[in-house]
Amino acid sequence: MTITDVRVTGDLQQASVFYTVLGDAAAHESSAAALSSAKGMLRSEVGRALGLRVTPSIEFFLDGMADSASAMNDLIEQMHKADAELEKLRAGAKPVAEDPYKKHN
Repeated sequence: MTITDVRVTGDLQQASVFYTVLGDAAAHESSAAALSSAKGMLRSEVGRALGLRVTPSIEFFLDGMADSASAMNDLIEQMHKADAELEKLRAGAKPVAEDPYKKHN
């Protein structure tokens, strides 16, 4: 699990924690459950570490950015493979006719 972003309201009453998890839906669910069960302990630790009179409530959100980035990387890889295949076809191709734009002397 990786914490990707934390946003705290100006009055320090609420904190939104964004995280990513590698794995399938089961890994996402178990991570969400673990964070939910540890919320009170984490809130206490935050309050102690920051020395705040009022500790913000904490909400956790699965950050979909990693999934989007992974999907984008897959698309880019597919494009590179398609370009390589096209280059192979182009390398062995012969023109059907002489170049009509070529100037003859």
